[in-house]
Amino acid sequence: MAEPKRVAVLISGRGSNMRALVAQAKAYEVVLVASNKPDAAGLQWAREHGLQTWGHDSKGIGREDYDRILSAALEEHRVGTIALAGFMRILSPWFVQRWSGRIVNIHPSLLPKHRGLDTHARAIAAGDEVGGCSVHIVTEELDAGEVLGQAEVPIELGDTAAILERRVLAAEHRLYPAVLNEFVLR
Repeated sequence: MAEPKRVAVLISGRGSNMRALVAQAKAYEVVLVASNKPDAAGLQWAREHGLQTWGHDSKGIGREDYDRILSAALEEHRVGTIALAGFMRILSPWFVQRWSGRIVNIHPSLLPKHRGLDTHARAIAAGDEVGGCSVHIVTEELDAGEVLGQAEVPIELGDTAAILERRVLAAEHRLYPAVLNEFVLR
């Protein structure tokens, strides 16, 4: 397997966490920014900042077939660690097994609470006093891998999901790079 410090960041949109990972890289190097949406705004930002990019539309391609194409691109760039940063696709069991223990993800809740989508609205509806984010190792079970780090964000009176999301995103931008800098040294 390639050097763990050679990181690929997988995105589907604007790439705000990807930008934080690039800006705060100390122990790792982002060698590729990849997306299942070739027109993702984050890819354009990455290109403008001199990063290698790869985009391949996942529409109309079976999950494992797509993941094999993606895996080949990662191998071509000698990637050792994969950081999911708003990559809005569920990875196939084949891909998760192929890259076992080398895929990390940022999730906008304090896992194991509120796995999946709509985490901020669900945290507010549940009456939680704090929300937050978690960095975890990706396994075949959604948002269930080993938690590597968390950051709490207070839920304040009058918070909406959108307001809480902005505060949690700021915490993500601090937490994810810090955890990734430690993870690649394992």
